[in-house]
Amino acid sequence: MPAHRSRTERWRELLEQIAQRGGGIEITVDRGSSATEEPSTCLMWRVRVYSVSDDMLTVEQPGAAGRSMTLAEGTPLLGIMSVGQNRWIFRTRVAGVRPGLVGRSGMLSLVMPEGMERCARREHIRVSTTELRLPSVECWPLLEPASVAMAEAANRERIRSMLHHESSRTDAFLGDMLPEVGPKFTATLVNIGGGGVGLQVAKADAAAAGRCRLLWIRLNLTPEIPAPLALTSKVVHTHLDSAQNLYLGAAFDFDFNPSHREFVVEQITRYLNLIQSVRRAA
Repeated sequence: MPAHRSRTERWRELLEQIAQRGGGIEITVDRGSSATEEPSTCLMWRVRVYSVSDDMLTVEQPGAAGRSMTLAEGTPLLGIMSVGQNRWIFRTRVAGVRPGLVGRSGMLSLVMPEGMERCARREHIRVSTTELRLPSVECWPLLEPASVAMAEAANRERIRSMLHHESSRTDAFLGDMLPEVGPKFTATLVNIGGGGVGLQVAKADAAAAGRCRLLWIRLNLTPEIPAPLALTSKVVHTHLDSAQNLYLGAAFDFDFNPSHREFVVEQITRYLNLIQSVRRAA
């Protein structure tokens, strides 16, 4: 029997191993799109697996910039389990929410999936009739950290004015404003966690991206966030996959502009709430 077939059949055992070593999975709200629709852009949350029982999977609540986000009971989810270069996708839903103690993430109880399907690609993730598209990210090496404050302030002003449907002659200028940066490269937002993001950089840009330590990034989460969300991040680890694409693990960095943290949390929270409200109305 092929190795991948054997692993697919023992997915519960793999989940238990992930929990035992303190590992995680990725989850996103299942928007329920059909095969005739364009793939939806989905934010995948990296969450730790706490325990696995016969009928329940307990994980941490999703978070961003050190803050927990709320998923309502009954919310349908898609999950991704990764072991090495192999990935499996499954459907579940939120069965319960347990708030965390002060300074600690809460927990989600997820219904144990009935089975899993193997994923072939990272950029477009398929399960049955559903296809997910991961968000794109613009990235620049940050050359002068002190220069981010004005660019982040411009990003806040642009997004807030667009949310309030205010037209401004300065919108184009605000959208193009950058701190002191090097040459741009693009990436895919693989996941977001409580403290940062996981980015996948194509082979062509891997060498240049691998030398970066500080990044200025713009996350494209439109239309829920009407313009790319800009922020500073610090590269904490990297590795090459089998196709020589580069994975960057980057932590959010607000040391140079602490006031920007609240805005980032506010926008990502609003994004998640909008996704859930649309799904409940469907």
